[in-house]
Amino acid sequence: MESVSATEVALPGLESSQVMSDPAPGHWIERGPWKRLMVFAGRSHPVLAARIAEQLGVEPGAVTLSTFANDESYCRYDESIRGADVFIVQTGAPPVDKNLMELLLMIQAAKLASAKRITAVIPWFPYSRQDRKAKPREPISARLVADMLQLAGVDRVLTMDLHAGQIQGFFTIPVDHMTALQLFATHFRDLGLAGDGVVSVAPDAGRAKHAVRFGEMVEAEFAIMHKTRMASDRVEVTEVTGRVRDKIAIVGDDVSTTGGTLIAGARANPNTVLRIRADKATPFDFVFQVTDLCANNGIKVSFSSESRESKR
Repeated sequence: MESVSATEVALPGLESSQVMSDPAPGHWIERGPWKRLMVFAGRSHPVLAARIAEQLGVEPGAVTLSTFANDESYCRYDESIRGADVFIVQTGAPPVDKNLMELLLMIQAAKLASAKRITAVIPWFPYSRQDRKAKPREPISARLVADMLQLAGVDRVLTMDLHAGQIQGFFTIPVDHMTALQLFATHFRDLGLAGDGVVSVAPDAGRAKHAVRFGEMVEAEFAIMHKTRMASDRVEVTEVTGRVRDKIAIVGDDVSTTGGTLIAGARANPNTVLRIRADKATPFDFVFQVTDLCANNGIKVSFSSESRESKR
């Protein structure tokens, strides 16, 4: 008997010449009888998806993602995902709208391809800061994103460190809300930044609980900034409640786009010195941008590194 490398659909009256190829070896994990786990990556962060797949001991699945000349997105899975447990990795990095639309197309394509369960892995949930109506005639964008994901056909969402925990309530499906707080606490402990000489600072009232938890992990005191948002990219810190004088302040925020909150917090405390510690993986452009931003706002900067020196 000759070996068959592909499965041919030939139901009576529905004969077709199209051949559906089997999944490539190494692109799936056996999960008991008739169960497969497959990981697919969007174009927002393929390196992250590859690292996740590497930890699982599986290769990323084959999927075609392209953009037409009129800027529309296109998606097609290049192997069978029928009955598979599909994980789609796509974060909310810029361009946010394009990556979000691509994720929706990948979810619906998997649904139409008869995947058994679809899990959207979204480390940075898009539009998470727009989780309420701060002013009249504004949308609740995070709720709209949740509705679109569910309408596309996702069965489960896995995300990290949401801007507000209540975003989970926008979904009627399971949401796995993970946090990297313990990893950051371990990192700062390894650097020796723990104990009485350190203070955990919340950038606003919404991050207060996270700052308290982080402070407990590094055995540090707690402080909070009181700020007023003058515009979408400009804030003003009126005061800082807590003992921060002569201490190393660790400010933990979920999103930092312009660094305005950090700068405003430093300006609220006279004689503040911003200490930057970089390693081999820290881009020079990032360090220069931070130092220039601080210099323009009259904030002293101290830059240190174990592997390089900077005279800037």
